[in-house]
Amino acid sequence: MSHWLTLWRAAQIVGVTRGALQQQVRSGALVLNEGLVATDELLRLYPDVQLEETGMLERVTHIRDEAFGKRLRERLLPSQEVLAQRLFHQTQELADMRRLLQRYHALVIALQTRIHALRDDGATPLALSELQDFVDHGLAQALATEQADLLTVMDDMLKVMTAQVTVRPSGHQFIVEGHTTLLQAGLLAGLKLNYGCGNGTCGMCKVRVISGEVARTQPCDYPLSEAERAQGYALACAHTAASSELTLELLEASGPQDIPQQQIVTTVRAVTQLAPGTRQLHLQTPRNYRLRFLAGQSVTLGLHRPDGSDVHAQYPIASCPCDDRNLLFFIERHPLDPLSCQLFSDRIQPGDSVTVWGPVGDFVLAESTRPLVFAACDTGFAPVKSLIEHALALDTAPSLSLFWLATRPDGHFLANQCRAWSQALDLFEYELLAEPDVAFGALQLARAMRADLFEINCDFYLAGPAVFVQSLDTELRAAGVPAAQIHSLVLAVPVGELA
Repeated sequence: MSHWLTLWRAAQIVGVTRGALQQQVRSGALVLNEGLVATDELLRLYPDVQLEETGMLERVTHIRDEAFGKRLRERLLPSQEVLAQRLFHQTQELADMRRLLQRYHALVIALQTRIHALRDDGATPLALSELQDFVDHGLAQALATEQADLLTVMDDMLKVMTAQVTVRPSGHQFIVEGHTTLLQAGLLAGLKLNYGCGNGTCGMCKVRVISGEVARTQPCDYPLSEAERAQGYALACAHTAASSELTLELLEASGPQDIPQQQIVTTVRAVTQLAPGTRQLHLQTPRNYRLRFLAGQSVTLGLHRPDGSDVHAQYPIASCPCDDRNLLFFIERHPLDPLSCQLFSDRIQPGDSVTVWGPVGDFVLAESTRPLVFAACDTGFAPVKSLIEHALALDTAPSLSLFWLATRPDGHFLANQCRAWSQALDLFEYELLAEPDVAFGALQLARAMRADLFEINCDFYLAGPAVFVQSLDTELRAAGVPAAQIHSLVLAVPVGELA
């Protein structure tokens, strides 16, 4: 008998991305029934799936280093209290199912007894004989023992290890693993959730629990009213899923217009040289104030200098919104960028304060299930990196392709990151190009796209200087790509004083 799974569970079990399953649905190879997929359909598409191949057990049992194992268990497995609650709910569900089956069994036995009594009375013996044979055969089939299919067993195990959360009214879903809170898990899955402090103080992450149970994971200072508690409200930053299935009611941002402007004084955590002409600036926000932004957006950085003057410059954020306390920026050496001059002259050190204003910009992922193609020039890789990490978190794109043009010898300053993505992910491919002339390099990159991409029905994201973006935009439109599928960010030319 087939078991029904959500696409999230099905992807976890067979070890593929949700985007890959959605591609199977769009092609007609996989049929959904009210958003659910049958296990026999999954086994038909993936007949060789094995529990060991999915890595589910190895992730937990093959742990040798004790310290590393503890951290891994905290990331993958819930706390003992939450695990006990999920096991309790699972046991309760099984008990209810057993009680229901017992009642049905008693009903069928009573029906058998009644048929025998009617036959003994001599009433329509032929019809009753056929009915008795039908009931006896059906009961024998129902009582026959058969081994549960592998996917059903794996689904039951996943319900204890992880929790699936459904968001209303959007219908988005995400998985809660380990000790993560509902807010952390939602952000890791790429959802645009509403929140502020992230530590239970402001109350901006209030959600209403429609079904399922939650458990508090950390103390919180924000006082929920009695009416809110009665209606099932909880703080997403301070609670996790206590049941394997959870439905929450909350509002999500629909785009950049729903993200409020913020001003945060951050601390320089580290300055790292990625290449002779590129440095990474790592800023960290206070624990009680996180920067809420969308992947691909930019902020203005402000630095107060000892002489009393202020330095301001706008940069795209290179990190993922899921890690909202740690903000990364790729800054290239430029004589007209005053903040760059401060950074490369070592006047910005760990522990210094940097004010952040923003976020700004609409260079964000659009709602789509098409393949994603990213094109970056030099430090245009910063917003593209943020978008790629966000797309990987959403897990809906069937494929991701990156084309990165470098106009300097050290322009591919994170080539190792690209290699890591490519080696770890079947859906990701990349190509690195080097050309000092931006316009000619953009044409080369366009030719590489046409050679590597089999169709134009993709979403294209372009980031770099004006010449690069305009040249690629022209090439893509000439190839027939609709304007709505081309998204671009022109990096501003630094304007300031010479250092």
